Amino acid sequence: MTDNSVIAVVGGTGKLGAAIARRLAKAGRTVIIGSRSAESAEKAATEVGFGLTGLANADAAKAGDIVIVTVPFQAQDATLAEIRPFVQGKIVVDTTVPLVPPKVMRVKLPEEGSAATRTQNILGESVTVVSGFHNVAAHKLATDADIGCDVLVFGDDKAARGKVVELANQAGLRGIHGGALVNSAAAEALTSILIFINKTYQVDGAGITITGKLIEHDALKSA
Repeated sequence: MTDNSVIAVVGGTGKLGAAIARRLAKAGRTVIIGSRSAESAEKAATEVGFGLTGLANADAAKAGDIVIVTVPFQAQDATLAEIRPFVQGKIVVDTTVPLVPPKVMRVKLPEEGSAATRTQNILGESVTVVSGFHNVAAHKLATDADIGCDVLVFGDDKAARGKVVELANQAGLRGIHGGALVNSAAAEALTSILIFINKTYQVDGAGITITGKLIEHDALKSA
């Protein structure tokens, strides 16, 4: 069955947001790019192509059925406060990594335990928060190359988590269920480690791949 839900990418003019929007739109999904200004969003949508449209963040969040938040940690509070009235009852996909410049190669999780838990607290219980896309290099995702990177997806609602796993698959990655939302802390922390590996070993965007043959559990198939 074709999924006709509209995807809104808040912060979609940034590198990660634009790359996710492009991949999903190219795969045939209806995608809206959101930005702090509608003009910036419209310009980015035109440049990326594939039928993308651009709106201000709040308007994009209002129009989207699934809202992907792709903003830096420093912009998390303000962005979530702006879209909060428009995402009640929806799935919000949080990609936030708690990097604290200039020491981005050191893990520093927020007091809530993870950026995803922080997002859930700010948006409230009526919003289904799922997290993912923490460990994929945005500049690679912006190309048509087969990145060969897995995306760990976290959330307390298995059905919602499954939808985001499918989004990762449609983006040309491999989405993998990572369990409850609190487990997001592991992937968020891993980003700092990958940045360290990139610098130490001169890697052009290290990612992760889960080894072994994955057999989908019946509980996940029915979720």
